[in-house]
Amino acid sequence: MAGSNGPNWDGLLKWSLSHSDGTESTRQLSDEDRRWFMEAMQAQTMDVVKRMKEISIVMQTPQEVLEAQGVTVEEMEGLLEELQEHVESIDMANDLHTIGGLVPLLGYLKNPHASLRARAAEVVSTIVQNNPKSQQLVMEANGLELLLSNFISDSDITVRTKALGAISSLIRHNKPAIVAFRLANGYAALRDALSTEDVRFQRKALYMMQYLLQENTADCNVAAELGFLRLLTHLASSEDADVREAALQSLLELTRAGKAEAAGLTDEEGKLRQVLQDRITDICQMSPDDLGAAKEERQLVDSLWQACYNEPSALRANGLLLLPEEDELPPDIASKHFEPPLRAWAAPRSAITGSDTTDKKESPVLLLGAGPVTPSGNSEHSRNRDSAGNLSGGQEGTIS
Repeated sequence: MAGSNGPNWDGLLKWSLSHSDGTESTRQLSDEDRRWFMEAMQAQTMDVVKRMKEISIVMQTPQEVLEAQGVTVEEMEGLLEELQEHVESIDMANDLHTIGGLVPLLGYLKNPHASLRARAAEVVSTIVQNNPKSQQLVMEANGLELLLSNFISDSDITVRTKALGAISSLIRHNKPAIVAFRLANGYAALRDALSTEDVRFQRKALYMMQYLLQENTADCNVAAELGFLRLLTHLASSEDADVREAALQSLLELTRAGKAEAAGLTDEEGKLRQVLQDRITDICQMSPDDLGAAKEERQLVDSLWQACYNEPSALRANGLLLLPEEDELPPDIASKHFEPPLRAWAAPRSAITGSDTTDKKESPVLLLGAGPVTPSGNSEHSRNRDSAGNLSGGQEGTIS
């Protein structure tokens, strides 16, 4: 990205290594070293902002002009991918609006090429994930409406899936967006997504529904009225393990709210009982390795059975709810050495060492190696990535 006039990255790398390899004691930086380092970091920041401005200008250029200039769809995809890398930093994500790039990006959600609509949704998802300021900016620019349109009615399943991932990131911990999603008949769109045969689309829809039900139990009424219970019961038999687990989790939320019983699913002849019995039979026939991988499903099946029928499932009787190797936590070896200082000072030394310390004084534990490097520049605002199923995001449970 940086050209011949950009920062000297080779020099910066060598300088960083020479000051953090742990072979020398920590020393104060000279004014010259400090000035050189800050100039290099500032040059990088300016270089990224400049590049984002260039990409924004290209996005503002009409599609017919780009095609007349020989710019291909693949090249535009590459630019959007590069932009996505830049906005991984929260600072850069928020700067995109400042430099005039957010609105053109949202415009690409209406691009005639499906691959560019999908890529634009991915960039939006990255921008808003765990970022309240950019969530608000996207809402103010009518980004939710554009994403909902693609999610509900786009002819391309990948575009619909990417739009759903971006919506999942946008509404997370964002009450105005959740309300707008409900008012836009978003639950009906989720139901339609679950009715498709696309497993990835189903997963994202399930993760988002799970989040919404946990955020507001009153939404269980909406889900029950729209017929989600029977759809979820069907998906609980899916061949995809993630789909099964997510469907079971949503069923558990609805059952605890009393909706499964009201719908007649928990009757002796109910469909849900048969589905759970089939899952228990399949789990009992699993190999040891498969049983270990199905830990969450085993627990969900048992919890759902108890919620429906007020009795333990057969998994408990067969000793499959908690396997022997899952029964005990691994030994805690390091905590005595890495306790927070105040807690360590307050604890009696005998509790830490397991012996009487009145006669013998313990030597302090020496930790070798360099201390932690304090992030600088934009990295101090970098986000932890989870979603929606995108990105924390997600959160594929963010939901991506």
